[in-house]
Amino acid sequence: MLWRGDWLRSYERCTARDAPGTVLEGVVLLPLDDEPAQVRYEVTADARWHTREVRVRVDGRELALRHDGAGRWTVDGLPRLDLQGCLDVDLGVTPATNTLPIRRLADAPADVAAAWVRFPELDVERLEQRYTPLAGDRWRYEAGDFHADLVVDDRGLVVTYGDGLWTTVARSR
Repeated sequence: MLWRGDWLRSYERCTARDAPGTVLEGVVLLPLDDEPAQVRYEVTADARWHTREVRVRVDGRELALRHDGAGRWTVDGLPRLDLQGCLDVDLGVTPATNTLPIRRLADAPADVAAAWVRFPELDVERLEQRYTPLAGDRWRYEAGDFHADLVVDDRGLVVTYGDGLWTTVARSR
């Protein structure tokens, strides 16, 4: 997928592959403090669509998250009790990570908790979210006061996110 993120003034190339489990890899190009910046990420999920490992690099800084599959997380090797029970990661710089709960929920509404990585700080905090299927390829995403409607393809990858927050400009078949 190639996304344009109007609100971040970004472009992103994301590759999704099944390898045992799923791997999402991406590169996001965007301005940070009016300087060109690059974010690289890799997210590995298990066969149940639970996030297991995340690596994020932003211009020389790196962040590593691990999930044991039973709800316990480490961030850069240190336990994070505040993230206990989170099954997903939400990288605030990409719509790619919405794919994981959408694939797992299989058209049923649900509240989920995610380890939310904020950019450009690379701070990690717990974020309560709700995913509600609307019709066919459409979902409503909610977190706090924020909500957006998502359109996804047959693999659960976001095609459009809200009113122009992210839009697909090209994709492989």
